Amino acid sequence: MKNKLALVLSSALLSLLIFTSPVLSVEVAHRISDREIIEGLTNIRGDIKELKAGQLALQQQTNDLKESTNKRFDDVNKRFDDLQKSTNNRFDDINKRFDDLQKSTNNRFDDINKRFDTLQWMLGLFITVALSIMGIMGRILWNQQKKLTQIETSLEAQKEELSFLKSLIEKLQILIEKLLPPRGVL
Repeated sequence: MKNKLALVLSSALLSLLIFTSPVLSVEVAHRISDREIIEGLTNIRGDIKELKAGQLALQQQTNDLKESTNKRFDDVNKRFDDLQKSTNNRFDDINKRFDDLQKSTNNRFDDINKRFDTLQWMLGLFITVALSIMGIMGRILWNQQKKLTQIETSLEAQKEELSFLKSLIEKLQILIEKLLPPRGVL
């Protein structure tokens, strides 16, 4: 029941609002004279001129702002170009330093290679001299060994001859003792 009553009341209020709103919105206009119309038009024209002047001023400010912004962008571009040139110069300097370092290192290695060549030549000369001296010493020792062997062989032969001669001398002494009378007898 409450729902029906609320429905009826809301319908009544809605219909009052719909039918009364056009009646409340109509307003009676005052009569305007020609002079007031001309003054209003003059005021409007003045306002339009002021608006045009303001619009021109805004347009000029916009153009100035664009120029200022473009100038700033040009300055920023110039800074970037200068920074890029500076960076390129630094990299060129670094590349030059690396090239100089590489040349210096190559020169040092060339010097070391020359030293090794000299050392190798001297070592070869030393080995040649040492081998020559060892060859000469070997030849001398071989000759000495050969002479020593010959001397030993001749000593052996002489030893045998001496042994033979000793044995002959002993036999002669024995024979002489037998042939000679004893010493105290004569």
